Amino acid sequence: MKILKGIVIVIGILFALFVVLVLVCAFHPELTNRIADFLYPDRKETAVEMDQDSAMGGSALPVGQGESGGENKDAEGAMLSVDPSDEKRDFPENEGDGIEPGILSEYTPPDEAQVEVPETLAGRTGYRQIQEEATQIREDEADRLKEQLSTGNTGDGLTFDARFYPYYAMLDEKGRHLYRQIYANGDQLFPVFAPVETVTAGQLRNVFSAVYNDHPELFWLETAYACKYRENGQCVEIELKFNRTAQDLGSAKQLFEEHADQILKEAQELPDHYGREKAVHDALIDKITYDMGAEMNQSAYSAMVNGRTVCAGYARAFQYLLQQLGIPCYYCTGYAGENHAWNIVELPDGYYNVDTTWDDTGEGSYAYFNKTDADYAGTHVRKELSVYLPPCNGQNFRNLEPEPALEDTKRSLEDAGFTEEQVLYDLLSYHADCYGKVVTNGTGEYTFYSVIEGEELLEAWYEDYRLESYRQAYMEAAMDVVGASSCEIRLSAEELEGGRYLLTHEVKIR
Repeated sequence: MKILKGIVIVIGILFALFVVLVLVCAFHPELTNRIADFLYPDRKETAVEMDQDSAMGGSALPVGQGESGGENKDAEGAMLSVDPSDEKRDFPENEGDGIEPGILSEYTPPDEAQVEVPETLAGRTGYRQIQEEATQIREDEADRLKEQLSTGNTGDGLTFDARFYPYYAMLDEKGRHLYRQIYANGDQLFPVFAPVETVTAGQLRNVFSAVYNDHPELFWLETAYACKYRENGQCVEIELKFNRTAQDLGSAKQLFEEHADQILKEAQELPDHYGREKAVHDALIDKITYDMGAEMNQSAYSAMVNGRTVCAGYARAFQYLLQQLGIPCYYCTGYAGENHAWNIVELPDGYYNVDTTWDDTGEGSYAYFNKTDADYAGTHVRKELSVYLPPCNGQNFRNLEPEPALEDTKRSLEDAGFTEEQVLYDLLSYHADCYGKVVTNGTGEYTFYSVIEGEELLEAWYEDYRLESYRQAYMEAAMDVVGASSCEIRLSAEELEGGRYLLTHEVKIR
């Protein structure tokens, strides 16, 4: 009995000590960890591994918010070299699509809502944004294309001076490789090929735009392309589009160069860059007629050979000719009441804006020749990749030419870019005209124009939209053809000479 009693006493003492230990650990948690480390020496290493695995599962900091420096990867997958000093900088909308932040200019876009276009220049635009046709395909079809397609000419070995080809310089190394490939295949009329780099549809648009913007000499290249991509967004096929000059490119090039040489020959005899720039400006104004319906009007060919074009053609021709004269000249796109294109030119003391389209009024003027960004702030806003171009702050070659005051008079039919054959005289013809233009342009955001004659027809036109009769008259049928489900439209009318009215239609069709 004494032995049993002793055992009970020992157990009681041990239980009491255990209770005391539990109470002590409850008030001192660190003691629990020390005991656990003593009993389970491997426990700490396992816990660290689990924390790392948890972080990889989604608890890590967002990309780019960890240690500064190094490389940052955007949502599209393009590698961007990031300067830690720029962490809080607001980049334009294309950041993250293969554009290098380090070369961003100090250009600050003015407020688009504050743009006021002089009435005599309203509608003298016509720039068409790059259109991509992106199609997702099945994995088995993508694998088949990968086996069958070649890369064509990769452009390896080509070099592009950033001073003359700024859009090339905007791209990261992967983007530049794709740029060289697209340029080389476009130059050789090789339309369908596999990309030499892994690229998504979003990244490809910037690269194609860079090629198009830098190279007006590729006048046969359309402002549209197609790509096929996998479920993960990776492009497996690129298809370039060419205009009709590609059918006999040798003859088209010969004609283009002959017309260019006529202007270049005279300009080359002048002693300085300013004199040559002004000579090209004046020659294009004499040579070109603004025409919204001009064929291939986004190309330099439409201006140089056909002599009829819109703002894009003026700007591409001006860019090409100055490049040939050794003067850096860039194709700049943006907004001037509507989508518009003009140029940025480098002269000895800096950069200047030039809008030959808007100077081609009456006998011609210099109202938009060699102007600063401040001069253009009320009328022009850069957009897309053009926000990366250098700011225009040059002063020495600004306002050297007289600027006749623009008269507050009605524009002629020709000034508006139309011919007598394009004037509409009844509502039925107007509906047919609109139907054709919507079907041709398809879905997206764009502007189209019509000219009607007479106040009576203008009043009928106004009622047509007030009562929404236009929907049944042409819009619903056109939307069915292009596969659209919604439409927004904004309208304006400008009175021209002779009782004609220029009708502007700004549409968003989805």
